[in-house]
Amino acid sequence: MSTILRRQILRKCNGMDIPLVGFAPADRWNDPPFEPWVPEAFRPASVFPGTKTVIVIGFPVSLPIVDTAPSIWYHELYRTVNAELDSCGYRIATFLTEKGYPSVWVPRDGYGSIGVLKEKPIAFFSHRHAAYCAGLGNFGLNNMLLTPQYGPRVRFTSILTTAEFPTDWVLEEPLCTRCQRCVKVCPVSAVQKGGYPRELTDKTACAIRSEELLQRFLSPCGCCIKVCPVGKDREQYGRVDVKMYDEKNPDFKQYRSTRDHVRSYGSQ
Repeated sequence: MSTILRRQILRKCNGMDIPLVGFAPADRWNDPPFEPWVPEAFRPASVFPGTKTVIVIGFPVSLPIVDTAPSIWYHELYRTVNAELDSCGYRIATFLTEKGYPSVWVPRDGYGSIGVLKEKPIAFFSHRHAAYCAGLGNFGLNNMLLTPQYGPRVRFTSILTTAEFPTDWVLEEPLCTRCQRCVKVCPVSAVQKGGYPRELTDKTACAIRSEELLQRFLSPCGCCIKVCPVGKDREQYGRVDVKMYDEKNPDFKQYRSTRDHVRSYGSQ
């Protein structure tokens, strides 16, 4: 039955055009693969007692739009993807519950405002760690979850369910190239050289930057995810050469012209 139910979930996700889906056993959180790891209170079985499986779904944020970030274009894309994630997560959880497996969806962010993050720069559940446990990717220097398909240019949400499924293996091969571009591009030096799993990302500095951008309708920042060379999406959009982000490179004048045009309108 669990295999049949997994197929039903995958068909449902396919019908909603969800490109990334992973299944992780809830007890995988109890065997830390590295330190620091997710504290017990933040683990699936603590957030929703009875959880047996975590289903993680992901939508990409389009690379050419992210390349204009921070901009109103990326701002609106981010909002749209978030809304889609919440809707799909809710629908999957409801489907499973009606099948007799109590389930809940966890919203894609889980915080009320960026201002809250300045005081408590952490949500009650980490979709990044859930995606890692579900085999969708692994962590990079920028503290983001990198995927083979989209690098860090993807948003996730999770469904906690009492149903048991055949689960996916953790992706062992590191995706991060350690190129340091995310370190160098960060406008507030929030990303440091040590990288994940060491906690060397200044989340408060990142939150302060996001709050300032939000007042101008430009959040989120997006700088560290656009310059990441990882992801097949770079091939899809013909943007494999990350030298396009070097301001003095004469070969990519058109890229900068497009970026500057988008940034000039629709925001303060």
